[in-house]
Amino acid sequence: MNNPTGPLVTIFVRHSRSCNYRGDEAYRRCHCPKHLRWFWGGNQFRQSARTRSWAQAELAKRNVEDRFCQGATAAPLDDRPKTIGQAIEIFLVDKRNEGVELSVEKKYERELERLRVFMERRSRFFPHEIDREDLIAFQATWSDLYPSTQTRSRVLTRARAFMRFCYESGWIDRIPKFSRVKIEQTPTLPLTGAEYKKLLNTVAKVFASERMQRRVRALVELMRHTGLSIRDAVTLERAELIRDGKRKLYRVVTQRTKTGTDVSVILPKEVSARILAAPNDNPRYLFWNTGTGKEKSAVTNWQHDLRKLFHAAGFPGGHPHQLRDTFAVGLLEKGVPLEEVAKLLGHESVRTTEKHYAPWVKRRQDRLDELVAGTWERPRSRG
Repeated sequence: MNNPTGPLVTIFVRHSRSCNYRGDEAYRRCHCPKHLRWFWGGNQFRQSARTRSWAQAELAKRNVEDRFCQGATAAPLDDRPKTIGQAIEIFLVDKRNEGVELSVEKKYERELERLRVFMERRSRFFPHEIDREDLIAFQATWSDLYPSTQTRSRVLTRARAFMRFCYESGWIDRIPKFSRVKIEQTPTLPLTGAEYKKLLNTVAKVFASERMQRRVRALVELMRHTGLSIRDAVTLERAELIRDGKRKLYRVVTQRTKTGTDVSVILPKEVSARILAAPNDNPRYLFWNTGTGKEKSAVTNWQHDLRKLFHAAGFPGGHPHQLRDTFAVGLLEKGVPLEEVAKLLGHESVRTTEKHYAPWVKRRQDRLDELVAGTWERPRSRG
């Protein structure tokens, strides 16, 4: 029985090369495999009926139509089952209402579209049809798409958020369990004083123009002395470099793009002077030359320049984040409390700081233990 609320499914035959009826895909009596075809949401779908019998293919056809039309005749229009695609659209609207950034919304959209396509290839069209086996198979595709375990963990968080939304909306009666993602923590690699000096000395060897030399050096020093990520540093506005009249120093006052946490860090006089003097054509930004276009493109260009600098300085695996690590480890080694380091880095939780800089936290604790032990009174020797 065909229902107008669902797709019209048709049966067709994929004949073998030796079949006498190869030109007629609607021929019913041969023993070639039967398949199903339908249009839905502007797309064409094909699926094996898993039979060579036309009668059995008719049953498979009705099964597909019934799944689409489940409850359609009894339920009001708004209560009819939502497809995975429709559920994703509603979920994305909800995220927009929450005020998530456009870049985050795009990530949800891209990753959930992959889920939709994956499920449709497995002939699953509704949220209630997604089971744990499907999700395990879907997660198995992530290793090629996302080499970093940290990225896969963030993708997992977003996928869980969607399934939780489906549960809270009443589209599924339980949340299928995902496989855990074990995060392989990237080792923290701060630069030593000699390595940092070598990096600065290499700037003139890599960049020919004086203008570019001044810009690169100023950005490197900004990241080293504030702990800003490259994205926050590249998009730093002139208005966020504020003169502290009391200390007679400049301080960076901004919000971390990643967490929205406030950051306020003072700069050495000579560093702030070089940052302010760095040539840039845009009156609003210190390092984003155009200030237009995509923020990601500007950051990518600077990443390329800094990686080239690290490589030329003799650090082939070097990356800009090491400047942030150098700032954090330098504070910890000077005895700055972990809670204060977390504030300066813009971490939402001290746990994040402790996780990323655990070896240096332990080293500092060992040194404190030695100092405490040194204050103990030693037993007097009996003469």
